[in-house]
Amino acid sequence: MLEQFVRAATEKGFAIVAYCFMPDHVHLLIEGLQESSDCKRFMAKAKQYAGYYYKKRFSQRLWQRYGYERILRSDDATLTVARYIVMNPIRAGLATCVESYPFVGSLVLTLAQLLEGISESEWSG
Repeated sequence: MLEQFVRAATEKGFAIVAYCFMPDHVHLLIEGLQESSDCKRFMAKAKQYAGYYYKKRFSQRLWQRYGYERILRSDDATLTVARYIVMNPIRAGLATCVESYPFVGSLVLTLAQLLEGISESEWSG
């Protein structure tokens, strides 16, 4: 799935700041890199690519019809949201530490950079 999201991001001019693949959904934080970057076009392409390969492999549909999106307006919010995204497996009880969950990360920052400054209470959910 990540490979297909990266493919779409490259084609549509986006950086994947944070991602977390959960058992039944995905969290993404993306950033447009060009004036022409279009979030809806990126998501349509990413879902098309990932859905095609998923259906080919598992013979079933991957995506729900609707998703949720939010636009961030400040750089401070970006890091806060990125940290929230990578902490999802902890809050969901899928892992005891982010580093042990293989489906989380960033193509812009290291995991250490994302986790820097997170308090112990945030680690434990």
